[in-house]
Amino acid sequence: MLKNKILTGFLTLSVLGTINAQEQNNEKSVYVKANAVFLPIGILNAAVEHQISKKYTVQADVFISPWKSFAGHKLQNYSIGVEGRYYFNEAFKHWYIGANITGSAFNLQKWNYWNDNISESEDGLTSHINSNLYQKGYSIALGVTGGYQFQLSDRWNMDIYATVGTSQGFYKGYDRSTGERYDSADRYNKSGEIIPYRGGVMISYKLK
Repeated sequence: MLKNKILTGFLTLSVLGTINAQEQNNEKSVYVKANAVFLPIGILNAAVEHQISKKYTVQADVFISPWKSFAGHKLQNYSIGVEGRYYFNEAFKHWYIGANITGSAFNLQKWNYWNDNISESEDGLTSHINSNLYQKGYSIALGVTGGYQFQLSDRWNMDIYATVGTSQGFYKGYDRSTGERYDSADRYNKSGEIIPYRGGVMISYKLK
């Protein structure tokens, strides 16, 4: 009788141990992260990456640039994005590719206006100094991400990545010296281009 009880107890512990190990193996990891490239200049780019299977994850991120003036230029940009990732090895380790969609609202000066060149308005009737011009509107971007994650410790990772894709922008252009529009569109100007629109070095911390 005692032997049977001992054997039963041993088998019960073995089964419970197996179930617990399987549950641990099936646990889905979650990482929170921040972009180390932008933090030093007061721009927040943060994300949460959640594992959905052995090789697939989904990530949501925000980008907040609050600068009404940065080095003399408008640089306000607020965006939110969602990305699905496939890891060639396993989630959160080594090389991966992803598909991204990001929506943004902005009030900024495009980099090609960072000069004092004179440009004519679209109707040819007036001229403007480029450094006085800025753009206000929104955009939708679709792209492909490539990256690599380094495991720094049990809970810390470094995620290096870049995204390239199509960005479709809708904006109004203004001259800040007069407050008037410099473009001739009735409502929004539209622009579409293939550009790199995300990237950096994310420092990640494992929550579970």
